[in-house]
Amino acid sequence: MTETASGGSSREPGDRGRTSIADGVVEKIAGLAAREVVGVHAMGSGSGLSRTFGAVRDRVPGGGKASVSRGVKAEVGETQTALDLEIVVDYGVSIRDVARAVRENVISAVERMTSLEVVEVNIAVSDVKLPDEPDEEPESRLQ
Repeated sequence: MTETASGGSSREPGDRGRTSIADGVVEKIAGLAAREVVGVHAMGSGSGLSRTFGAVRDRVPGGGKASVSRGVKAEVGETQTALDLEIVVDYGVSIRDVARAVRENVISAVERMTSLEVVEVNIAVSDVKLPDEPDEEPESRLQ
């Protein structure tokens, strides 16, 4: 550490110390950013039954991982992060265009909020939501 003539540090106060960002923080940011894209119907497993169980689990207090990070896996290093997303798209949209828009929105949000460099965003499209399929969100038993 460099000392100044007055005995104080030459580093700015905001540069003293480390900031670490948990994987879950990046996963939540990425999940919210991905859901903002038109054509993304849901995040996570494409199986209707899996989505139904996930929706029930999310509604029960302490029921597991928050829905905002479902379908997102992040690996966070000191200066970089890599993301894997699993999405369900709406029928009729261009999957290539939706994937590109998801990548752009996720990278922008994560880099802006965390200052981490996003080195890759891998997207797996696991299902297509057909227009005549009912949404598989069950009614909550909780009042």
